[in-house]
Amino acid sequence: MDQAEVLLIGGRAGVGKTTVGWEVSARLRDAQVAHAVIDGDFMGAVHPAPTGDAHRAGVTERNLVAVWGNYVALGYRRLVYTNTVSVLDEAAPMFRRAMGAGVRLVRVLLTATDETAEQRLAGRELGSELEHETRSSARNARLLEERAPVGVVRVVTDGRSVIDIASEVVAVTGWADMGVGGASATG
Repeated sequence: MDQAEVLLIGGRAGVGKTTVGWEVSARLRDAQVAHAVIDGDFMGAVHPAPTGDAHRAGVTERNLVAVWGNYVALGYRRLVYTNTVSVLDEAAPMFRRAMGAGVRLVRVLLTATDETAEQRLAGRELGSELEHETRSSARNARLLEERAPVGVVRVVTDGRSVIDIASEVVAVTGWADMGVGGASATG
């Protein structure tokens, strides 16, 4: 397999992107599907936010180019990438620049009610960020609902196990259906 493929897992804060991303990775490992995982939230985590050509999105892209380049050099062609807005159309050009114009984008938007997201955030945010994260999560939920393009697969997470959600997400990719041929980094 020469074509790069990326599974983009997006969604509001508290929806379970990172947790689902790691469970997707576990399911792919079980199916012997070679892949890499990147939590996109860390790719631009700098303070203060850069300005000009080095703005935060530019830092994220530079880091994605560098990290993906390392993975490609090792033979990997599939990436699981989690980030709130990664499923939006405006994110696609970054992945095409970083991974090649022919990259196959598989976009999954995880969804949850306000109540579910708030409950999960309250369990996760043990410091001073809970109020900020809760407001930001609600705002991003509206933005994603309004702007997620046709073709983005929506997966409800309320009241479901991480294993169940990840199984649905893996099925969307079709990667596990490739059997042992997906076992090598290039296969």
